[in-house]
Amino acid sequence: MQPPSIGEALHRLMHAYKSHMRQAVQDRQLGLPITHIRALKGVCRNPQCTAQSIAQRMQRDKAQITRVLNELLRDGLIEKRDNPADRRSQLLRSTPKGRAIMGQLRGLERKTATAMSKNLSREEVGEFIRLATIMAENLDEGPASPNI
Repeated sequence: MQPPSIGEALHRLMHAYKSHMRQAVQDRQLGLPITHIRALKGVCRNPQCTAQSIAQRMQRDKAQITRVLNELLRDGLIEKRDNPADRRSQLLRSTPKGRAIMGQLRGLERKTATAMSKNLSREEVGEFIRLATIMAENLDEGPASPNI
């Protein structure tokens, strides 16, 4: 039997990780779809966050992101403030409720990472992170090969 290709191994890992996180979020009854979680993470990580920056980061249509952000606003997880650098946009900030949800999510991510790496040494985990970072940067460098 042949070992899996890089693509197959990565697909399996990503599917397992996402499934584990989705189940953990559901078990905690956080009530947030993955897209909302990703948008909330973006708001929490970037003090100069705008709807446009979230759309670019998530590589999604701005109208779709606007709907997600409006739901986060409605649920009291984020708030809008005037952007002093650009009056056409507003800065997004997490609320205390949004930061509490992010704290729970970080805890779930740590538990998932621990479960995922339980049979690996620290060195192996560090090497995986190093290699995955290089691979991602290689793909970020430019367009895909036309021979794909």
